[in-house]
This record gives sequence, C-alpha cells and structure tokens, in this order.
Amino acid sequence: MGTDPANPRQRVVRVGSRRAKLTAAPGTFAEPAVTQDEAAAPVSAGEGPNDARLRQDVPPHY
Repeated sequence: MGTDPANPRQRVVRVGSRRAKLTAAPGTFAEPAVTQDEAAAPVSAGEGPNDARLRQDVPPHY
C-alpha cells in the first residue's frame, strides 16, 4: 500500500503526544475563506448596554 501520486490524500500529522491534525485536502487552502459579510462587519469599539453586567457576572460554579 504505497502512495499514489495520481490520488493524493490528506495526511494525519502528529502535533503532540496525544494530538493530531489533518493536512489540507488536495486542491484546497489551509486558511479559512473570509466572506464579504465578515470583511464588511464593523469592529465594535464602544461599550454596549450589557457590558458592565457581563464583566461582573460570575459563573455559578465559582
């Protein structure tokens, strides 16, 4: 069972002792595509009405 250059495949790459990741599929890009909606979305620099409350809230398991 050797590598077939006519049929390339994704490979599993070891990232750590217990982790692995797949390489990009043939004919695709490794980076995700940015949609026009994401590119046109303004970055919020101001504070919203609930920001202060969200910073104060503590999850119930604490």
